[in-house]
Amino acid sequence: MENILIPLMDNELSPRFDLAPEVLIISITRETSAMGTLSERVINFETPSAEAMYRLVMAENIQTIICAGMEKEVYEFLKRKGIKVLDNVCGPVDPILEAYLAGHLSSGQNYF
Repeated sequence: MENILIPLMDNELSPRFDLAPEVLIISITRETSAMGTLSERVINFETPSAEAMYRLVMAENIQTIICAGMEKEVYEFLKRKGIKVLDNVCGPVDPILEAYLAGHLSSGQNYF
């Protein structure tokens, strides 16, 4: 199973990873190489913070983060933990998620 975290703000990627008011967590269970089951849930933060985001990433066993921007020290910390980070991605969630699932998403892409 792969767990993906996307920081949200109004159904778009939040401009800042650590200040997102909510996150979308997507769990993908691959049944065959081409087919899989996808489940989604949104988690809201009362007070967004880097600490709250770290706790969530670790508690949910997140393997991939897709985000617009994050501080360099946060990026380095997540990479040291073995988490794949696709950053500098901008736009609405749906086309970004579709690109990721198709294997076409990379850091620096803009979907506006």
